[in-house]
Amino acid sequence: MPIIKTDVKQRTIEKEISLTGVGLHTGKDVMLTFCPAPTNNGFSFKRVDLEGSPVIEADANYVTNTQRGTRLEKNGVTIQTSEHVLAALVGLDIDNAIIELNASEPPIMDGSSKFFVEALEKAGITEQDDFREEYVVSDVISYSDEETGSEIIVMPSKEYKVTTMVDFGTKVLGTQNATLNHISDFKKDISDSRTFSFLHEIETLLESGLIKGGDLNNAIVYVDKELSPDTMEKLKVAFKKDSISIKPNGILDNLTLHHPNEAARHKLLDVVGDLALIGTRIKGKVIANKPGHFINTQFAKKISKIIKNERRNNVPQIDLNQEPLMDIIQIMDMLPHRQPFLLLDKVFELSDSHVIGMKNVTMNEEYFKGHFPGAPVMPGVLIVEAMAQTGGILVLSTVPDPENYLTFFMKIDKVKFKKKVVPGDTLIFKCDLITPIRRGICHMQGYAYANGVLCAEAELMAQISKVK
Repeated sequence: MPIIKTDVKQRTIEKEISLTGVGLHTGKDVMLTFCPAPTNNGFSFKRVDLEGSPVIEADANYVTNTQRGTRLEKNGVTIQTSEHVLAALVGLDIDNAIIELNASEPPIMDGSSKFFVEALEKAGITEQDDFREEYVVSDVISYSDEETGSEIIVMPSKEYKVTTMVDFGTKVLGTQNATLNHISDFKKDISDSRTFSFLHEIETLLESGLIKGGDLNNAIVYVDKELSPDTMEKLKVAFKKDSISIKPNGILDNLTLHHPNEAARHKLLDVVGDLALIGTRIKGKVIANKPGHFINTQFAKKISKIIKNERRNNVPQIDLNQEPLMDIIQIMDMLPHRQPFLLLDKVFELSDSHVIGMKNVTMNEEYFKGHFPGAPVMPGVLIVEAMAQTGGILVLSTVPDPENYLTFFMKIDKVKFKKKVVPGDTLIFKCDLITPIRRGICHMQGYAYANGVLCAEAELMAQISKVK
């Protein structure tokens, strides 16, 4: 199956660590704090400057704008220019982190991921209890933009690799390539590659007031047109410099390139950061020709959708003849439900983040008397209820005395029924945590399979409450 559990443990940071700086486009002072996160959290941004400290997950489906950076928005709350921070986390092989911000945009620092990498290493990286998931690329997947000529593909590979090729049609920059063969080389080869722009773009941004936090220390400026005296004066004011000149290699002074192909390396850095929005690790080789935030995030959305569909069809491989982890007696010791409303027969797998259970559907079920005489079909609401009871095992396993708790629905969302269930069918239920269990609240994605085919799915939220 393309989505696998690896034998590598997930990783997060050991302690909180903060950086301060200014946002490139807002010009506002901002503090960013990297925080440890539980297993299966992934990366998420937390706006601590807003009421309730809303959280925006690093999810491609939240991308709303890709002009001059990748912008995420959820429920009216935004995060601008997320890519350099996310690239640092991926580049250090971290799985879970919460990024707290007291403004909408992370600090630009020097325009690369270098300072984020240094901070994360200073915080320390630690292994967690659960294992990583990985999407193993088995076929070539591509996305192209005819208007720009940009294209990204991913192909099978033994590990995650990225190659970028850039050609901006200018003599000063020319054609450049960059490759990352091992994620462990990110810090050394990619992390210090700074953002860049062309002089004509800088002029437009300055006139529009869209680069308030920029200076010559956090962006390489390629001079692709003659520098007029008027433009020279504007740049002096904007960048707070007494004088500005052009180096022989065609960039404005005050910067020395870290690499001859720094532009291509920074584009690779952006690809790594934008593809972090897929939310699942990729085992494959990415080749990006003329990448940009728009095509990067569109590609991330496409891969994310493919992975979601794979999860739906990723039928748990369970030997129904094996000894179960929990039989009906053990299930009744944990769940308060009883006949005719106990809809789970066995549990085969149970971890901190998932559970797999089973039910045999027989003609003896009470509801078949009226649903429907002569054409018995298991009611969809009872399939969802059985799925929820499976999830109840997951949440009740977190307390020492589950017999003293009841489980109550809080929300059911995105319910879909794919196939009818009839007497003689064997139902397999799989529930995965969407967010970690907190205060007895369990938010999970549930799937029900009938005879090896997906028959229902739903997002479920339930809470356990102690019996008074």
